[in-house]
Amino acid sequence: MFYWLLKLVVLGPVLKLVFRPKVEGLEHVPRTGPVILACNHLSFSDSIFTPLIMRRKVTFVAKAEYFTGKGIKGWFSRMFFTGAGTIPVDRSGGEAAQAALDTLLRVLKEGNIAGIYPEGTRSPDGRLYRGKTGVARLALESGAPVVPVALLNTDEIQPTGTLVPAVKRVRIRIGQPLDFSRYADQRGDRFVERAITDEIMYELMALSGREYVDVYASTLKTAA
Repeated sequence: MFYWLLKLVVLGPVLKLVFRPKVEGLEHVPRTGPVILACNHLSFSDSIFTPLIMRRKVTFVAKAEYFTGKGIKGWFSRMFFTGAGTIPVDRSGGEAAQAALDTLLRVLKEGNIAGIYPEGTRSPDGRLYRGKTGVARLALESGAPVVPVALLNTDEIQPTGTLVPAVKRVRIRIGQPLDFSRYADQRGDRFVERAITDEIMYELMALSGREYVDVYASTLKTAA
């Protein structure tokens, strides 16, 4: 209830008025059944604008720290992410990635939309980086179609480290659903998982027009 109140009454109308989302391909998102939204990741605001423009509820996962902050800032963060339909995941342990996938798989089994960033972290420089195979495992386990979603300019609206976003029209481009049912009997095959992930990343590259780098963004950040 809080999700729809926030989206349709409290926050959503204001965001749409201020940022005037321009969306191409919204008709590609199935109106019923489980769907995986595979998005490139440019900005903190990606998790705000993606659910905003969808007709159905979208569930992302986020680090548990967003839900455990102290004071007014912590309360606002907790209420915002809860209202946005985000589910907290403890990322301190070695099983964090699997916990996130299990959570999203549960969302899909309930016939809903799960959002995921195949790159695993925000792009450090606006380019598109190598995808991690979690999105492929999610597709194979659930049988859900994967819809590529390209955020085109959220890094200009809210660059990393910026608290207050710039007022600029947000642009999003959505591709046609990708069906990987032909690989249904090859779950657990890491070569198949890599092939699926690379196909998804190719679609995101084509949709976004961003340069592709065949390196994990997290590796680049660690090196920096």
